[in-house]
Amino acid sequence: MKSRLAVLLLCAAFVPAAQARATILPDACGDDKVKFDVKTETSKTAPAAPEAGKAQIIFSGKGSAVIRYGVDGAWVGANKGNSYFAVTVDPGLHHLCAGWQSISGKVEKNIGVASFTAEKGKVYYFEAEAEMNGGGGGLVAPATGPGVTAGGGGYVGGVGLVFSFTLTQLDEDTGKYRVKAWKLATSKPKK
Repeated sequence: MKSRLAVLLLCAAFVPAAQARATILPDACGDDKVKFDVKTETSKTAPAAPEAGKAQIIFSGKGSAVIRYGVDGAWVGANKGNSYFAVTVDPGLHHLCAGWQSISGKVEKNIGVASFTAEKGKVYYFEAEAEMNGGGGGLVAPATGPGVTAGGGGYVGGVGLVFSFTLTQLDEDTGKYRVKAWKLATSKPKK
């Protein structure tokens, strides 16, 4: 009986550690408790050029989920569906993060990260894409290549669905097309 109690206590000791590990995000992200309300609207004008001495990042997202974006350790906004938004940054090295905003808690953390060096006056385009597929018994392979880091894959709610998540730097032509064809996202943190 004592050995069963010892095993039970040992297992119970590991539960908080496993829970803490599940909510740890890369340094490029923000506090996991921050969630956003997102609205989208058709915009007929492109974002204004970056302020003098600054650079601009335009984040676009594909899919139907709300995706949060972080820069250098803080969430800077979110989008939903095929939409975009812009942020201004100082020149220099920046670390980016994008991930699903899970409301139900059933979606495991799946984060895309990237880093790049911004130059003043330039505009950079990054796209996050979340995909969910019927489970074929394996995980979706993460994308690879320059400017791409994927969070990998995982199962959703134990129902055999497989998901993948990528954050990719887009070329200027593709980025400008996204801005022209997609909706403008505005977001604000939930209270």
